[in-house]
Amino acid sequence: MLDRDGYRPNVGIILVNGRNEVFWGKRIREHSWQFPQGGIKRGESPEQAMLRELHEEVGLKPEHVRIIGRTRDWLRYDVPDHWVRREWRGHYRGQKQIWFLLRMIGRDTDIHLRATEHPEFDAWRWNDYWIPLESVIEFKREVYRQALDELSRHLFGGTEAPRFLRQRHRARPRPAPTTGETVDPEPADPQ
Repeated sequence: MLDRDGYRPNVGIILVNGRNEVFWGKRIREHSWQFPQGGIKRGESPEQAMLRELHEEVGLKPEHVRIIGRTRDWLRYDVPDHWVRREWRGHYRGQKQIWFLLRMIGRDTDIHLRATEHPEFDAWRWNDYWIPLESVIEFKREVYRQALDELSRHLFGGTEAPRFLRQRHRARPRPAPTTGETVDPEPADPQ
């Protein structure tokens, strides 16, 4: 489902713990880290899509989180042509996203990356809110910056200054629990 400008409606999720650290998921069999996100299905509200994606990608249920805020408008990014499936070229431009800021009220042990048959992430970690964005794929960085900036007022009251684009950060990934089975990733999706 694309809008008339070629953007796919999507939601992004910034999940914070009690220390205002953000959840980062490592895309399965890749070296890129990102926030949970995914498409809005026909008939879904952005909030319904967010709760579905939160469960599909992180294994959390509505009782594990509290909504703190959301972006006022759609944030957009264009996907480079070489990431776009051949049959979509000429029609698909990228994603338009409503971003949600969620407070995790559950425990770390509630996170379950294999809640569905097609997991998105194979590891996760908590990082400072103002983490450097160099581990995020380049074409998504500006939208991440915009979402973090806009939603930071709910946590810091607008007093915290962004300082994350140029620094390096080393955090240990937490591997996903294994069940002895191998998981075939879905084809690369510019999601």
